[in-house]
Amino acid sequence: MRRRPRPLHRLDASHTSACLAADAGNITATLPPQRPWIPLTRPNRTRPTCIFTVMCYNVLCDKYATRQMYGYCPSWALEWDYRKKGILDEIRHYAADLISLQASIHREVETDQFYNFFLPELKSEGYDGIFSPKSRAKTMGESERKYVDGCAIFFRSAKFTLVKEHLIEFNQLAMANSEGSDNMLNRVMPKDNIGLAALLKTTEAAWENGIPTDSSMLGQPILVCTAHIHWDPEFCDVKLIQTMMLSNELRSILDDSARTLRHAGQRDNVQLLLCGDFNSLPDSGVVEFLSAGRVPTEHRDFKALGYATSLRRMAGSEHEFTHNFKLASAYSEDIMPYTNYTFDFKGIIDYIFYSKQSMTPLGLLGPLSQDWFREHKVVGCPHPHIPSDVSDERQLERADRTQVARVPARPPPPRPLAARPLTRRADADALRRHVTPTRRADHGARTGKFDPELVLVV
Repeated sequence: MRRRPRPLHRLDASHTSACLAADAGNITATLPPQRPWIPLTRPNRTRPTCIFTVMCYNVLCDKYATRQMYGYCPSWALEWDYRKKGILDEIRHYAADLISLQASIHREVETDQFYNFFLPELKSEGYDGIFSPKSRAKTMGESERKYVDGCAIFFRSAKFTLVKEHLIEFNQLAMANSEGSDNMLNRVMPKDNIGLAALLKTTEAAWENGIPTDSSMLGQPILVCTAHIHWDPEFCDVKLIQTMMLSNELRSILDDSARTLRHAGQRDNVQLLLCGDFNSLPDSGVVEFLSAGRVPTEHRDFKALGYATSLRRMAGSEHEFTHNFKLASAYSEDIMPYTNYTFDFKGIIDYIFYSKQSMTPLGLLGPLSQDWFREHKVVGCPHPHIPSDVSDERQLERADRTQVARVPARPPPPRPLAARPLTRRADADALRRHVTPTRRADHGARTGKFDPELVLVV
């Protein structure tokens, strides 16, 4: 769920005039310039390499896409039938190999829209996917259940095969860990947010510079997770606890997956890619926990509400909670200043995290032009040229360790293909043509270890 912009009657007079003109159809803003592709490093072309792109996209919900909520956007540009075409156009344009979608409240990536719109449309583009609605769907009848929003993961079926999917329900985990804390029952358990994970394996088509000589390396396992954390800023404790629960569950999934693969004689070094709408700013406890791998038990975001006893099952010690994923965020604030851009809030609340010891980001998609927003007096999204927030995309590489990069958390503005000077595919192709060995090759020379390389582009 996105932060709610101020209602129309609270906007200043000049903004109100702009809104009324917009609703009359006088949209004078030109199409925003192409978002820049920012190369970070070059993949190693001296050995088999798996390079893939990742997109993380939070879709603005239909229920809240109203003139009361977004008074600066004309009503026709808020209609789902209009916006879904722009969203799909952006997804097709960037053609990421892995796509993480989260929906806000009602109607966007809801059950009905996934099966009747997104899945068939993207299947025609060579994708397959999985979806799960939020937990409240279990309490509803069939006619109501199809309108519950949730999370989805799409993957290019030529490059990946699905091994197993996993649903993480935070309300169920809160109930299981409620002993000793009424706040766990009263604050955390009622929120029905979820995480969704897909254990994938790479196919032969995913590899460049030949295929691994060791056949067990051909099917590199990757656990792709998407999550939608609670939205309300007043519940920073809930956000942090949901994220800790997610981490704990992912650890169990990774361990179980590795054991199963090992028993089957297959490669068991499962790589982790974590995407999602975490509804948390870079200075939050959520991002501190994911990035640093630890957070104090007395962190301010717990709000001194006495969760320590109920969280004792979480990894860590008496003084801190920890995880051992060694994650890094694909984007930094100096490159991507916002993933949510509305009239009264602009900031980063969506992220792509990757295993920094085993993945390397090759490049990422830059932000929409600040000059375009300023010159055309665009005060927020959505906009007729921007159907939701700002999407993230990144290119990653997997080697002895997997290199990962991040994709924008919101889709870029829909634009006619003829108006695009460069395509995302052309950028990726250009990146692949200009390659030199990276520091991973130096590591291999020192250790005598030259495993296949996995590259991620977001």
